[in-house]
Amino acid sequence: MASLEELRSVRLAKIKKLQEAGMNPFPADVTRDATLQEVMEDFSEGATRSLVGRVTAIRSAGAISFIVINDGTGEFQAVLKKGEIEESLLELFKDTVDIADFVWFSGELFTTERGAKSILVKDWKMAGKALLPLPDKHAGLQDQDEIYRKRYLDTLTNSDSREIFKTRAHIISAIREFFDDRGFMEVETPILQNQAGGAMAQTFNTHHNDMDMDMVLRISLELEHKMIMAGGYSRIYEIGKNFRNEGSDPTHIQEFTMMEWYAAYETLEQNMEWTEELIKHLAQDVVGKTTFTVWDKEGSQHEVNLDTNWPRLRFPDLLKNNADLDIETASIEDIQTTAEKWGMPKEETAITGRANLLDFIYKKSSRNSIVGPAFVTDYPGDLKPLAQQNEDGTARVAQLIIGGAEITNQYAELVNPIKQRELLESQAQAREEGDAEAMELDERFLTAMEHGMPPMTGFGMGIDRLVAFFAERQNLRDVIFFPIVKPQKND
Repeated sequence: MASLEELRSVRLAKIKKLQEAGMNPFPADVTRDATLQEVMEDFSEGATRSLVGRVTAIRSAGAISFIVINDGTGEFQAVLKKGEIEESLLELFKDTVDIADFVWFSGELFTTERGAKSILVKDWKMAGKALLPLPDKHAGLQDQDEIYRKRYLDTLTNSDSREIFKTRAHIISAIREFFDDRGFMEVETPILQNQAGGAMAQTFNTHHNDMDMDMVLRISLELEHKMIMAGGYSRIYEIGKNFRNEGSDPTHIQEFTMMEWYAAYETLEQNMEWTEELIKHLAQDVVGKTTFTVWDKEGSQHEVNLDTNWPRLRFPDLLKNNADLDIETASIEDIQTTAEKWGMPKEETAITGRANLLDFIYKKSSRNSIVGPAFVTDYPGDLKPLAQQNEDGTARVAQLIIGGAEITNQYAELVNPIKQRELLESQAQAREEGDAEAMELDERFLTAMEHGMPPMTGFGMGIDRLVAFFAERQNLRDVIFFPIVKPQKND
């Protein structure tokens, strides 16, 4: 079997043959009358058309060749027949065209004896010569790492993968339409920031050479959004990239797409109602079904039906029932002991703040067992320092959990600058004591708050995780075109 380098050498020789025949193998003036889908839908026997696409199959039988091309909208058959095209062009085609090449055809539309809509070719030219072959059409790419590295080959040969990314695009368009229809304004905020805020996470660090200052990639959209709200806008949203320098698993990746929105003069309850309405709308009207398969951490399958009532579950009740821990009365020593019981190393509990200890216990003891859909409410206040605080030490927040994974995160937003400073100072203290994921105190944000922020509710949702749920995939990387992978020597 020939190696890729040998196949490449053969195709380079074919480029030379094209050039010797006066045909440019990479022309810049390739046009077409219509897409292949349009030609199929508006097929007119005898009409003259110019079409272009990638060659996906070639079958020759004596004086006639049948070629299948695909332009991304559909497939169509081209027929080259001796006597219908110049002999030199016919021979040049046979000598130089391979599967994977892009070819332009001109000719008349007709229907074959077997009923296949086709174009009888009168002229052709190379539209783009491929130097390497495609994977086997039926087997496709088999190695998962290769799929992530060469997604373009995966989507070429795997119709399921190709449809996932179409669905992802439709979901994002539908989300935009949902919020545009409700009077939200789309905004853009900076990815490079002087300091991170809006979430508890480790950062990717970089340096701004021109200004000679250290910077980070953002971990959240939240703080800038709230500052925009202080500027007189009542409803905003953004879909953009966040970066968190943390561990990887099938449900976490360091570069991910986030959607956040904020609405003044609305409540957390309204927020949850919109959330349920949005998710059900996407399922029914974009994906086309309401029941989905999910997998828990142990790999067991569960069915989730979105067309139900979505219950509310309180965080304190979950820890009391599943971890035998009363977060209102437990000492820090009690919480550390419980975290160790659920798998956190002792040396790690000593440098982890109370908020992140409770979050660890919750995720290990409770969240993974929630099939959902269900909203978990009333998280510990020090775990949610940007949310309104309840008198019992919890925060006015909710997370939508499906299949043991967080799909959305929503707050009754804290707009009291005095209380906000207290909470962020507590976070800064935890950071100084070694909790790398605790938030930094951001004076810029606090100053904006002191100028006055409207009462509001806010929402965050990972687009990748939502698409993975709708696509019934266990790994976020299956719904991301080019997920992060370690480079190979020849990359």
